[in-house]
Amino acid sequence: MPEVRGKLTPNAPLAPLVWFKSGGAAEWLFEPADADDLSGFLAALDPAIPVMGLGLGSNMIVRDGGVPGVVIRLGKAFASVEQLDETTLRCGGGASGILVSSKARDWGIGGVEFLRSIPGTVGGFVRMNGGAYGRETCDILVECEVVLRSGERRVLANADLGYTYRHSNLPEGAIVVSATFRGFPKPSDAIQAEMDRIAAAREESQPLRSKTGGSTFKNPEGHKAWALVDAAGCRGLRRGDAQVSEKHCNFLLNLGEASSADIEALGEDVRARVKAQSGVELAWEIQRVGVAK
Repeated sequence: MPEVRGKLTPNAPLAPLVWFKSGGAAEWLFEPADADDLSGFLAALDPAIPVMGLGLGSNMIVRDGGVPGVVIRLGKAFASVEQLDETTLRCGGGASGILVSSKARDWGIGGVEFLRSIPGTVGGFVRMNGGAYGRETCDILVECEVVLRSGERRVLANADLGYTYRHSNLPEGAIVVSATFRGFPKPSDAIQAEMDRIAAAREESQPLRSKTGGSTFKNPEGHKAWALVDAAGCRGLRRGDAQVSEKHCNFLLNLGEASSADIEALGEDVRARVKAQSGVELAWEIQRVGVAK
C-alpha cells in the first residue's frame, strides 16, 4: 500500500459501519486526511486493485465474504458545508443530508429540504441521484469534484453525469470529494416547517429505528415497489433473522443475527414472488457489494 497521511487499516470489519450491521471485512479501509491525500494514494495504488467508496452505509449490503481491494470512507475532513452566495452551497463528499439541509435552512436556501430525509452522504447522493418527496439530486446539483481511480482530480458538471432515476454515469472507482448545490431564497421558518413535515412523514411510514438498508427496490415505471411487494404477499416475510418490514414493504430488516446472505436471499425471494404475481421485475436499489462467503 502507498504511504498516506490518513488512516489505512487492513482487514477492517465493515458490519459496524453499515446500517444492516452484517457482512464481512474490507481488505483495506482508507480514511484520507484530505483530497490531496486521496489523490496521491489512488495515483500510487496498483491500478488492478479495486476501489469502492463508503458513505454512511445506509443503502448497502456488504456480503459476508467481505470486500476485496480498498474501501474509501470520507471522514470529518470531508464533512464541511459552506455558503457560496445567497442560493448556493459547497458541501464535502462526507457531509450528511441532515447537515446540508440544516445549514441551508440557517442561510435561507430552499429546495434542499428533501436531503433531510435521505440517510446518506453527499458523495452517495451524487452517485445514486438520491431523492425523496418529489425531488432528486439532479434538481440541485451544479457540479461536483471527484478523484478518479487514476488519482486525477476533475470537476464534473451536472450534465456530465447522465442522470436518470437513481443512477449516474459517474466513473467506476471515482470518489466524490465535494459538490455544489443550488437552491432558491426561502424564509428559514418555512424551510424548517417543510423539514418537520418530511421528518414526520418518514417517522410514520418507515422503520427508522431498525437495522435496515432504506428502500430496497427501485420503483418500476408506473408502479410503487412497496405496493407490488405487498400485493405479492411479502409483508412480514422472513428468512432467518431477515424480514420484510411490516411497516413499509420496501424495507428489509435485520431482526438480530441475520447474515448478509440471508438479507440478499430474502430480497431475491421477494423479487421472484413479485414477478410471479404481477409480471413486474423489481430492480435492486440497495447496493450489494463484496463477495459471498
